Amino acid sequence: MQELDTDLASIQHARDLARKGHVAELKLREYTFEQIDKIIKAIAEAGEAHAKELAELAVEETGFGKVKDKMYKNHMASGLLYEDIKDQQTIGIIGADEKEQVITVADPVGLIMGIVPSTNPTSTVIYNSMIAIKSRNPIIFSPHPKARKCTQRAIEIVNEAAVNAGAPENIVQGITKISMDATNALMHANEVKLIIATGGPAMVKAAYSAGKPAIGVG
Repeated sequence: MQELDTDLASIQHARDLARKGHVAELKLREYTFEQIDKIIKAIAEAGEAHAKELAELAVEETGFGKVKDKMYKNHMASGLLYEDIKDQQTIGIIGADEKEQVITVADPVGLIMGIVPSTNPTSTVIYNSMIAIKSRNPIIFSPHPKARKCTQRAIEIVNEAAVNAGAPENIVQGITKISMDATNALMHANEVKLIIATGGPAMVKAAYSAGKPAIGVG
């Protein structure tokens, strides 16, 4: 049996991740506030517990920043974030304007794609995972090629913590066969409903050009 070349294999890999993420999306839509809170609290605790490990991995692999600063960023993206969002209501009716006769209902957007920069390769994973899951959305990350190891480690930590707290399998995933083709395939996958792009101008512009809602930072 002939093997796919590297580019084709990476594209197929991205499509497989999108399909798994969609399965997780359908399950996550039915979760209650209490179930979601348990999951994001577990992620926050895991982020705190592994803050130093992830900081050291990031500095070693990318050469950017200092360990103590990366540790604090991981702390901000986990424990401090949880304290800030834990009481926010993101399920069902979250607002009512009797005068205008309008009610606001929170509903999941669907599978999210997160683009991770080499400058913040672990804190971005923790932060974006928590805000995605808080609103009942699974997420798939596209790591920067120069930060693949530390980003993948962060993804493993976050997904394991989430699943152990009751989340669906594959709620947080990441591209391991990294290529521009894989990133583009994921951006344009039908299953992906929103892109959060943290990175350089070219990557943010590509996210905005993917034909679906995108939030760009960079």
